[in-house]
Amino acid sequence: MDAKINQFFESVTNFFSGGDHLPWSTPDVIVGCEREVAATKDESDDRKNESIMRLSWALVHSKQPEHVQRGIAMLEASLTNANSPLQKREKLYLLAVGYYRTGDYSRSMKLLEECLEIAPDWRQAISLQKLVEDRVTKDGVIGIGITATAVGLIAGGIAAALARRG
Repeated sequence: MDAKINQFFESVTNFFSGGDHLPWSTPDVIVGCEREVAATKDESDDRKNESIMRLSWALVHSKQPEHVQRGIAMLEASLTNANSPLQKREKLYLLAVGYYRTGDYSRSMKLLEECLEIAPDWRQAISLQKLVEDRVTKDGVIGIGITATAVGLIAGGIAAALARRG
């Protein structure tokens, strides 16, 4: 019985906290990636691009909003330089992660649709798309609840004012 109660509370907590299954990066990982990018200044373009992609990944998976914004900016700037459909798919996916983390679900969904045009069976993109859809649904339910509560409070206030008059 305790296990069922704990499972219930965990599911409620995940619902309200937006518990997703995307990995998080740490500040140490970001610093390591920044060092790697700095160390590739005299290396081939391929090596530099790989390092920049790792840094972009770390930034959009950060818990720090400023890191996520920086990762988005880096990816948007490099998107035109995608040399292959695979590179474009990876950059679109990471951009979608970044926009998901910032709460811009419509932009995230648009980018995921572009990803899935390139690779329709890509499980990572499909999983993130489900997370975005679930988040939009959850936010809609919460929004309806807030609106209903506000309408109820206003109606109650009007009823109380009318009762005092009468």
